[in-house]
Amino acid sequence: MTVLALETSCDETSAAVVRDGKILSNVVSSQIQLHAEYGGVVPELAAREHLKNLLPVTREALSEAKISVQDLDAIAATQGPGLPTALLVGFKAAQAIAFTLRKPFVGINHHEAHLYSPWIQVSRGTKDGGREQLPSTLDSRLSTKIPPNVSLIVSGGHTILALVESKKKFRVLGSTIDDAAGECFDKTGKLIGLQYPAGPEIDKLAEQGNPKAFDFPRPLLHDANDDFSFSGLKTSVRYFLRDNPDLLNNKQKICDLCASIQAAIVEVLVAKTIRAAKREGVHCVTASGGVTCNRSLRNELERACKRNGFELRLAEKSLCTDNAAMIGILAEQKLKQGISIPSLDEEIKPGWVLA
Repeated sequence: MTVLALETSCDETSAAVVRDGKILSNVVSSQIQLHAEYGGVVPELAAREHLKNLLPVTREALSEAKISVQDLDAIAATQGPGLPTALLVGFKAAQAIAFTLRKPFVGINHHEAHLYSPWIQVSRGTKDGGREQLPSTLDSRLSTKIPPNVSLIVSGGHTILALVESKKKFRVLGSTIDDAAGECFDKTGKLIGLQYPAGPEIDKLAEQGNPKAFDFPRPLLHDANDDFSFSGLKTSVRYFLRDNPDLLNNKQKICDLCASIQAAIVEVLVAKTIRAAKREGVHCVTASGGVTCNRSLRNELERACKRNGFELRLAEKSLCTDNAAMIGILAEQKLKQGISIPSLDEEIKPGWVLA
């Protein structure tokens, strides 16, 4: 089975070709530079860029995979959640391709694709003269058997804890009630004066800082539920900077501030994930989403899992941010499992959440 997948839920235009569990191509065009000027994603600008980029990105994905549209067996696209105008571009384009080729079309939940992305095994290729050489075909098979696990999905727009019982069965344990973790990184970074997206810059600066320099709140850390809240932390940083404006004139203090903010966010994410895993009686923890690229989060999850005897599966960094490969992999799995093919009259679901 060969599947073409499109992803346009936010500010990345992506197209991928998947065949029999292998990613033949995964092309991503980012809009970071466009939105940096505004300090965040502007929905209408994002939609216009998707319209401009989708055709060349799709052509490149087909070319890299060395196939033509006639070789496709199915088409997939992100159906939600996401920015409505952005979602429409990829979703309607994919439906049009499916209609023209008379092939099955599958709309995929973006969260669900992230949920299973830690189980996509990507071959890293061989080393040649100290440089990594990736093969033209990435071996990205979704593991045939997935053990019960507690999964953390953490990105700029979402922070979710889910219990995954199998490939077909999962349920949400908790989610953010206001700002997501990635949103908190970006908004506190903006207060500091960092360029959007601020999360990766905070990660870099924090490496040179003292995470115990400033004591920021850990929202909902000790609450019995599995929900998250980061708006209070963001507000705390705002008031701290209001009362200590000279701090931003000192490079080391900025590093300390970044390290302290990061430590607060990471402690909440790790503690609530591990607590949920213990309560649910699983022996495996997974994490995915853009914030999973954060080095401190990856390290602290690894330490906590090792300390508690849990297996840890982290999504490959190339599959953490928005990408069509994870959409295609999940679509192919669903088609092979015999899901009923939806009508081409299906619409986007901007606020679609995991069941």
